[in-house]
Amino acid sequence: MTHIKGKERRHLHIRKKIIGTSQRPRLSINRSVKNLTAQLVDDLKGHTLFLLSTQNKSLKDKIVSGGNVKGAGVFGEQFAEEAVKKGFSKVVFDRGGYLYHGRIKAFAEACRKKGLVF
Repeated sequence: MTHIKGKERRHLHIRKKIIGTSQRPRLSINRSVKNLTAQLVDDLKGHTLFLLSTQNKSLKDKIVSGGNVKGAGVFGEQFAEEAVKKGFSKVVFDRGGYLYHGRIKAFAEACRKKGLVF
């Protein structure tokens, strides 16, 4: 039997409760050392509805580094603006097993500020 530790265990615990639909997709965030990636997922159909990363060409000018809190805030604002333009205003936030502080918190608060409801 394998032992699941830390982030993986927290992520599995969260995913048991959170399900995204086409009306209220799951906002899943992935964090690496230098970048952030966020996507809206419809779990019932198994489709990614919208995806954005700090590595996108449109964000390279605005974000110096996706690996800091300031960059996460700018990325959250941009993600929320584009998601609302595509018609997604209500989402379910999946922090991906990461603790709710630092870049994850800055991203979530910036998204709420720009109109995403979760």
